[in-house]
Amino acid sequence: MKYYSTNGKAPIADLHKAVVKGLAEDRGLYMPERINKLPQDFFNNIEKMSFQEIAYTVASSFFGEDVDPDALHDIVYDTLQFDCPVVNVKDNIYTLELFHGPTLAFKDVGARFMARLLQYFIKQERPRVGERSSGMNKHKEVNVLVATSGDTGSAVANGFLGVDGIHVYVLYPKGKVSPIQECQFTTLGKNITAIEVDGVFDDCQALVKNAFMDAELNEHMKLTSANSINVARFLPQAFYYFNAYARMKEKLSNHTSNLVMCVPSGNFGNICAALFGHEMGLPIKRFIAANNANDIFYKYLQTGKYEPKPSKQTLANAMDVGDPSNFARIYDLYGKSHEKITSIISGATYTDEDIKQTMRECYEASGYILDPHGACGYQALKDGLKDAEVGVFCETAHPAKFKEKVDEILGIDVEIPERLEAFMRGQKQSVAMTKDFADFKTYLMKQ
Repeated sequence: MKYYSTNGKAPIADLHKAVVKGLAEDRGLYMPERINKLPQDFFNNIEKMSFQEIAYTVASSFFGEDVDPDALHDIVYDTLQFDCPVVNVKDNIYTLELFHGPTLAFKDVGARFMARLLQYFIKQERPRVGERSSGMNKHKEVNVLVATSGDTGSAVANGFLGVDGIHVYVLYPKGKVSPIQECQFTTLGKNITAIEVDGVFDDCQALVKNAFMDAELNEHMKLTSANSINVARFLPQAFYYFNAYARMKEKLSNHTSNLVMCVPSGNFGNICAALFGHEMGLPIKRFIAANNANDIFYKYLQTGKYEPKPSKQTLANAMDVGDPSNFARIYDLYGKSHEKITSIISGATYTDEDIKQTMRECYEASGYILDPHGACGYQALKDGLKDAEVGVFCETAHPAKFKEKVDEILGIDVEIPERLEAFMRGQKQSVAMTKDFADFKTYLMKQ
């Protein structure tokens, strides 16, 4: 499979380059030249398959031309050592619980999959005994730069922790991630460095993108990204949606022709993966992108104009993105047609007060504890479902990751799982950084 840039000015790449490099030379995002349709027999029998079996079939369609089948099988099965149940919340609204991985967030799958795939390609680059090192492997270590507004940092840090030949730099906005989220990537040490940026998420993302474009820095060290701008990070998230369809076929006795999927959206990697799944034949009727007060995509759907703005800080902090990177992929996927995009995706946007009210109403009605991000998805389904439709929304992180907010809003004491408690017992290690790229570059040049 070959990959092209959404900006259309960079050389065509293979999967190896797209994964190791992360961002194309023209600052565009890599897109596969084609999307393979899965056979109808797969969908006819999908409910009889395990999550791992489903994911391997999907991964083979995505990556099978470029990765040895046995290696890809090992990567998928090593990545998916947990399940993601679908739970009925109320009436015809279900939640897909994506928080059963190591850091209790949906990004665990993409991060761990990418770590293993990147390691696979690094091993291919290393010269055999007696061979001279080529230009591509003159750097001993691959350096992963990742900007986070919350869960990405913890998922990537833990997915790559201890992986040989890779060092991770997690850039996060000072004071704008939850205390538990911060603990999950600032207490690890080893090959993980946390960089606390005096700014917002968009500043962190800009530092990462500028680093990729700096020739001197790239000569000094090999750089890649584990944000959803990397094809190996966002594409595996499609596994969730195929598995959700399979589990809903079980629950509804195959009556899934009016299935609607709602995705809380920040940088739009998750819903972009769902849309790729739809292009592969996944029979979802339509999608809803649920935003918090950062409503840039919602306004695009209404007006046809994409107008990025500085991000606003909200209760649903992992969605605080004012210029979502993966909009470029969605725009490209549908031929830059506003009409095509709005025919498959609708939107919704919610204030902090809306989110609080939704969390309270859902808890009082059903006892289900929503985190602020999942609350956006739940409310968007309540507001947007039509007669005879069944909706599934993504609950993207365990509510304990936002314990202070959830406890205050619901008047409860959310139990913290032991795996989160373990992070909180660690000692914070971080590097203070301005949002000035010159300062960030100076720091990296010394590494």
